[in-house]
Amino acid sequence: MDSSELNPQNQIELSDQLDEQNTPPNYVSLRNKRPRETETSPSEFARFKEEIKELISTLMRNQSQKIEEITDSLKEIKHTNSNIETSISLLTSQNEDFCRKIEALEQQAKRDMEYISILEERIEDLQRSSRKSSIELKNVPRKQNECRSDLMNMITNLAKTVKVDMCSRDIKDIFRLKTRKESEKTPPIIIELSSTLIKTDLLKKTKEFNSKNKTKLQAKHLGLTIKEDTPVFISELLTAKGARLHFLSRDLVKSKKYKYCWTSFGKVFVRKDDNSKIILIQSESQIHDLLQER
Repeated sequence: MDSSELNPQNQIELSDQLDEQNTPPNYVSLRNKRPRETETSPSEFARFKEEIKELISTLMRNQSQKIEEITDSLKEIKHTNSNIETSISLLTSQNEDFCRKIEALEQQAKRDMEYISILEERIEDLQRSSRKSSIELKNVPRKQNECRSDLMNMITNLAKTVKVDMCSRDIKDIFRLKTRKESEKTPPIIIELSSTLIKTDLLKKTKEFNSKNKTKLQAKHLGLTIKEDTPVFISELLTAKGARLHFLSRDLVKSKKYKYCWTSFGKVFVRKDDNSKIILIQSESQIHDLLQER
């Protein structure tokens, strides 16, 4: 059949059929949906909420209890710190008081030491003054049943030997010191003369006698017939302090740093050589310093 023979209606139908054959079919794609999990029932969810609430409440209570404990501890620490600060403040105040008292005591002790030193010097002066006319004889042999008249005869014989014009009236007092225990060493004889002039003259003449004679002062020069060759020594009667200073000062001569050491009116003097100045010894520390000199 020729196409020209088709009627218009048929042509339209044929055209629609051709369009349907040429156009791909319009498919609607359906997504496969994942099946939902089993849903929780309202009662289970409510129970879960209650458990969470209870857990949170428990945690809150525990936290509140711990906070209260920490707060109490902090209050106690604060109170303790306050007590410590109070104690430190009290101790600081007491320490300041003690420091002031110690400083005052040190100043008082310093003044006391200065005053004691002054008193000691005054006592030393008084003792020297009381002994200014006294001499001391050492190493004099003791006679059996020795008495005062024996001692008087010794001094008058000594005065004759060294050519000093002196009689028994010039002797105010004479005695031999007592010892606690009997020993081989004889205690010295103390002689108080009537004036310092006689004392000075006697010491001077004795020194001249020893320098001029090879046989220096011995027991026989005092009129003794026992142990006649025993050397006898005469010197000023020094105080305890003076005797100590004189003993130590002789170390200056022994060390050959000083040439002379002597006493005069109870005081001790040293001299390095004939052209040096005379030094008055007043303390043991002074002697130590002189020994350390170069």
